[in-house]
Amino acid sequence: MIELLLIGAVVFVIAGSVKGLVGIGLPTAAISMLTMFIDPRTAIAMGLVPIVVSNAWQVWTMGDIRGAFQRYWIFALALGVSVFVTVVLSAEISDRVIFLALGLSIVSFAALNLRFTMPRLPDRFDKLGQLGFGTAGGILGGLSGVWVAPVIMYMSARQVPKDEFVRAVGLLLLIGGVPFALAYVQQGFLTPELGAMSLALVVPTLLGFTLGAKLRSRFSNESFRKLVLYVFLILGLNLLRRGIF
Repeated sequence: MIELLLIGAVVFVIAGSVKGLVGIGLPTAAISMLTMFIDPRTAIAMGLVPIVVSNAWQVWTMGDIRGAFQRYWIFALALGVSVFVTVVLSAEISDRVIFLALGLSIVSFAALNLRFTMPRLPDRFDKLGQLGFGTAGGILGGLSGVWVAPVIMYMSARQVPKDEFVRAVGLLLLIGGVPFALAYVQQGFLTPELGAMSLALVVPTLLGFTLGAKLRSRFSNESFRKLVLYVFLILGLNLLRRGIF
């Protein structure tokens, strides 16, 4: 147990740094690294408290929570409902299939957007886009614990600036994390022992997040966008590796 906690601390310092720097990637980075040592369901359960707390911290430090929620409430509702339902309905699904599907979607998205600009989503289709991307995020998240790909696809299509991107992504990941955690408790994946370990991993996560946030101001909007995409490419490839091997 102590050895696993130490491994978890190192993993969440790294994942927290990624989160603080680009506003995304904590669950993807943490889960992909932890599954080198433990099974995916346990890895996801270990990350639940740090994921929720880091997203809450991100939203709080960025400010304008009410404004962000008013802009993205349709996305938040679709995400929250679909992630809970998917966890409940997919408790027996193969983890290998999940990693392959998620890794392929992330790698495809990153590779395309590193060479091409994401088509802009017009204002008149925003509500429909929020509903579609939010539901897709909930389904992916319920299966694998990672629902950021549809979130970033939507934000890229809306062409939001850097600070708004970080604020909105943090809010949507936080809102999705709460029903996801409740569903994991209901299904018995989050035991008291894993819950205590997950709580202890909040400290290294916040340390990494603080470090990454301090580095964020050094990047322009374009550099920031490219950094996000490269992070996704690396993490997506790692998920594919886990699905194959």
